[in-house]
Amino acid sequence: MSDRYKGIFFASFAAILWGFLAIALKVSLKSLSPVEISWVRFIVAFSFLSVYYLFYNRSAFIIFKKPPAALILAGLLLGLNYLGFITGIHFTSPGTAQIFIQLGPIFLTLAAFIFFKEKVSLKQVAGIIIAFAGLSVFYYEQIPALVGDIHTFNKGILWLLAGAVCWACYAILQKGLVKRHNPMQLNLILFAVPAVLYIPFIHFSRFSGISTGYLLLLLFLGLNTLGAYGSLAFALKYLEANKISIILIQNPIITFVVLMVLQQMQVTWIKADQLNLIALIGAAMVITGGILTVLSGRKKNTANNLKKVDH
Repeated sequence: MSDRYKGIFFASFAAILWGFLAIALKVSLKSLSPVEISWVRFIVAFSFLSVYYLFYNRSAFIIFKKPPAALILAGLLLGLNYLGFITGIHFTSPGTAQIFIQLGPIFLTLAAFIFFKEKVSLKQVAGIIIAFAGLSVFYYEQIPALVGDIHTFNKGILWLLAGAVCWACYAILQKGLVKRHNPMQLNLILFAVPAVLYIPFIHFSRFSGISTGYLLLLLFLGLNTLGAYGSLAFALKYLEANKISIILIQNPIITFVVLMVLQQMQVTWIKADQLNLIALIGAAMVITGGILTVLSGRKKNTANNLKKVDH
């Protein structure tokens, strides 16, 4: 399999996992706080990855001896991204969160324009305008449909925007790091840094007496973290960042389809987004605009520019 197809495979797998993630996170918030759930995700992912390396490649732990400063910062940003995303879901809905978090790939492309001096094409300018127009349409249509408290809804949107910015910054650092380090080895630090930083905010007494079903849900969230970010790390190694972003922008479609299926099954543990035609058009504009934004019409692509970040 060529590097290109490997990159597409890993990016697609990450997109599928993230498509289910928003729904699982919304359900998990019924028992634990956003920071506690994020902590569990990192702990589970780190534990499984550590066990693997303990048996198959103990030399991987050498990265803890002198981790790159960029890797520590990337871990901090990833932790903030997780917190922003799940808190945004808490105050809004899985579908709304998936739409607004798509600003992450768009911000990643904008970073290439601003920091790496990549020239902007008319197609990309149009994409940015369409995406933000779509966000505006979706936002104003969802206010009366999703929540009665506009302050709560706006709070969720701000958390999602912060999470998107942190994800873009993380991706820039990660793109440079995977050129010189094993992607999964990097995840040892990326998972460990937030897990340690979250500890002062964890109320461990809340974990007592939780059901077996909820434990399985937390396990899924942790394994989702390991699988999605492991896949993303490999995708960044094999494929240009702009092409990865195009694939990841499809996340909302997966989430909405799953919610529609669950609604048809008449499940009671999750409520599907009530989207009218105008809101659906807004969501489609966000996805279309995002694809146009991250598309590069130049031979010198974003991936090559991002490679300079650690030089």
